[in-house]
Amino acid sequence: MGNILSLNSSKTRWSDPSVAALQDEACKRQRLLSSSCEDNSRLIPSLPDEISIQILARVPRINYLSLKLVSHVWKAALVSPELFCVRKELGTTEEWLYILTRVKDDKLLWYGLDPISRRWQRLPPMPKISFEDEAKKGLAAFPLRVWSMMGSRIKIADIIMSWLGRRDALDRMPFCGCSIGVVDGCIYALGGFSRASAMKSVWQYDPVKNSWTEASPMSVGRAYCKTGILNNKLYVVGGVTRGRGGLSPLQSAEVYDPHTGTWSQLPNMPFAKAQVLPTAFLADLLKPIATGMTSYRGRLFVPQSLYCWPFFVDVGGEVYDPNVNSWLEMPIGMGEGWPARQAGTKLSVTVNGDLYALDPSNSLDSAKIKVYDYEGDSWKVAAGDVPIHDFTDAESPYLLAGLLGKIHVITKDANHNITVFQADLQSDLASGQPNLSSSDYSSSEHADSSAESRIWRVLASRSGRSAELVSCQSLKI
Repeated sequence: MGNILSLNSSKTRWSDPSVAALQDEACKRQRLLSSSCEDNSRLIPSLPDEISIQILARVPRINYLSLKLVSHVWKAALVSPELFCVRKELGTTEEWLYILTRVKDDKLLWYGLDPISRRWQRLPPMPKISFEDEAKKGLAAFPLRVWSMMGSRIKIADIIMSWLGRRDALDRMPFCGCSIGVVDGCIYALGGFSRASAMKSVWQYDPVKNSWTEASPMSVGRAYCKTGILNNKLYVVGGVTRGRGGLSPLQSAEVYDPHTGTWSQLPNMPFAKAQVLPTAFLADLLKPIATGMTSYRGRLFVPQSLYCWPFFVDVGGEVYDPNVNSWLEMPIGMGEGWPARQAGTKLSVTVNGDLYALDPSNSLDSAKIKVYDYEGDSWKVAAGDVPIHDFTDAESPYLLAGLLGKIHVITKDANHNITVFQADLQSDLASGQPNLSSSDYSSSEHADSSAESRIWRVLASRSGRSAELVSCQSLKI
């Protein structure tokens, strides 16, 4: 009776141990379930996201495209500014080489090269741009065209010849002549021609997001302009535009601030030497144009030429000084000795504070790297026998870039592979040891016995087939 009374009493606690165990197990399952839900929202289960970001920041960037497939959480983390800020803090930033090529059907394709793993990554295609027909606005008849990853087999020669009356060359011209610049961790594609239209459009490639977006347009439509970086701003000078009588060279210059997304006007290039031609006939026939630009010693150096197809005449150049916001005449030795390639274009790059230029010389299969002596105002040979080949049909048979503090020449080898040659102009020359290995390059024709040729080694190569080189830039993020 006592037992029955105790069972029915509401004040009596249940003391069966099996029931207590069931209750504990249920609570434990609930805690595990809550913990599991929390872990599912984390980058790495059981680790705080702060630690996970530290881990991902140490992973080579070439693997990021694959890691984005893990989950939506990982994809969001791998394109977050936080991750790349941590990479800077840890010193794990990477410098890549980006190469723009033109393939069949006149398509433009970008490839990024990781110099450490020597692996290539194809970038997403450049966006499409449509133009309004502006004939009704009283301007020249600019037909509706589409920029759809297009290039042009019409070379700079055809551009120049149109100055002499060949307007039909312009009217038949697909997209061409865009310029490439790099600032604040992004690549910019600026301007260009689409048929008869000189474009103001600017497109930005963000390697963090691996995507293209439209940036603020330039104030003037221009093609074949020159770009340079100074004080973390993108400078654009010269180029050509469409005028009533055909193509007209531009003296204007402008600068883009990536932090504000705005363009500002600069003083026009004076083209001082082009203004002192002896006759009006020559002044009308010879067209001044900027043929290069590089940032050097805190100023922008712009070599210039006068064109009269099929000839061009170097006329020195001018220097923009941002401290006084004005143009000065380029030193005589620098302007007169600046090496030139096809159509007078100057290929130059600043590496470790020194200004280098590629001189194709007179040989079909050879070139030299020259360095500018600032104190002596002269150019000196820094390396000879640059391993390039003769591709007379190519608009850009070779490109010059600075990467990882070294000179790089991009060209196509005898097998039509796009090849990136690297030179260490100091340590390799000092050691005098060959830098070509069988794993790097198997062709014996490049194993020259001279000490100069030994400084070159193949950093990477890929199948080029019918691809033509257009431009290149290095970018560190």
